[in-house]
Amino acid sequence: MKIIPYEEAYRDDLIFMVLEAKDALGRKPRINEDLLHIQECYFDRGDLFWLAVGETDRVIGCIGYSKIPNTTEAILHRLYVKASRKHCGIGTALLHTAETAMRERGITVAHVHLGAPKEQWFESYAFYPKHGYQEYVPGYMKKTL
Repeated sequence: MKIIPYEEAYRDDLIFMVLEAKDALGRKPRINEDLLHIQECYFDRGDLFWLAVGETDRVIGCIGYSKIPNTTEAILHRLYVKASRKHCGIGTALLHTAETAMRERGITVAHVHLGAPKEQWFESYAFYPKHGYQEYVPGYMKKTL
């Protein structure tokens, strides 16, 4: 597995992976608009987005972040891992990649919106606290980097 900055050549594979990940969680698969326009929604604004690419050159995970204007804080977005590849360290590797990049760019706090109800997002509510994130209002966690 390798983690790379987003490349347009992987766009369709990324979208398929996200829809498959949502379906595996029993959620209605729909695509978030930002995933259709990653260059404009992330890179053109000075933010970043990564892909985890497996041995067969297929997308097996992703994560991005966007800086909160006029602060040293950012919001993590779209941490997904292919359902059949969960619990293999891919999510942790993606999160560490994003956190390292944020630190290097002077970001001091990372936020994540987990959604509600907790039962629907149980994996996120278990994952982020293991990596130092704490809930500060219902549905939101943050970590000082």
